[in-house]
Amino acid sequence: MSTAMGYALAGALFAVAALANWYAVATHHRRVVVIAKPLALAALIGVALSGGAASHTAGRWLLLGLALCLAGDIFLLSTSEPAFLGGLTSFLLGHGAYVMTFVSLGLSEKAWGLIGLMALIACLLAARRVVPQAAEEGGAVLAGAVVAYMIVIGAMVIIAWMTGEWIIGVGATAFTVSDSILSVNRFVQRYPRGDLAVMVTYHLAQVLIVVGVLRALAG
Repeated sequence: MSTAMGYALAGALFAVAALANWYAVATHHRRVVVIAKPLALAALIGVALSGGAASHTAGRWLLLGLALCLAGDIFLLSTSEPAFLGGLTSFLLGHGAYVMTFVSLGLSEKAWGLIGLMALIACLLAARRVVPQAAEEGGAVLAGAVVAYMIVIGAMVIIAWMTGEWIIGVGATAFTVSDSILSVNRFVQRYPRGDLAVMVTYHLAQVLIVVGVLRALAG
């Protein structure tokens, strides 16, 4: 199978799995979610591999980040607090791997970090009640984990924009939006389509980051 064929097939599988997951979340078909949610990230790993990510340092960090996000997706199939903490930890480490991905690409447009900073501030304002509610629900451990996560994803979105690759910056920003919606939905107030908004922005974020990194590596 040619590289282009593998890239196309993995991309098509991601699109089908993501759309199936969105539909299942919107219509509360949990059995479909259990299959489609991890399948989408597995397919995106296939896209990255077909795009030659394994041949570059930045690409290998990207693959690690995607694998950790896949683990986080699997953890979050459960709604228990231990599973939530497992998912939070997996995504925190995944964002750390994304930071290393972007640093490995080179930070050629440091001033662009201001775009990421403004996006981060907007998301923090929207989610300002999350930490107090997390502390009330799960005590210092849960609140501390949420704060650590916010710090890491904040660094991720700022550094993403500093690469000068706008696709990566938009993807990281979408990730921050997704996590802000998730945290508000989880700790503060549930919205009728909150879970769907989380998944749509999450998948768009992941695919933009992958496409942006592959584009930079090919550039």
